[in-house]
Amino acid sequence: GDKIPRKGGPGTSRSDLLIVNKTDLAPMVGASLEVMARDAKVQRGDRPTLFTNLRESEGVDSVVRWLDLQVEIHARPHAHAV
Repeated sequence: GDKIPRKGGPGTSRSDLLIVNKTDLAPMVGASLEVMARDAKVQRGDRPTLFTNLRESEGVDSVVRWLDLQVEIHARPHAHAV
């Protein structure tokens, strides 16, 4: 439910990306996506949180864009510590 981001476990608070899936079920279980977004922001700061409904392919493009950006960032040449 919408209490998961508030609990702040390591997956929520330290992951590079938090994906909240099955957003279509939120109304059926009394969960608020707005509350989840707010609580995730409190727990995660500037780290991204994306909302998806993979059954309907909603939000998939945002996840793919984030992954593509990470590949681009980490594939850039960089100096290694000696």
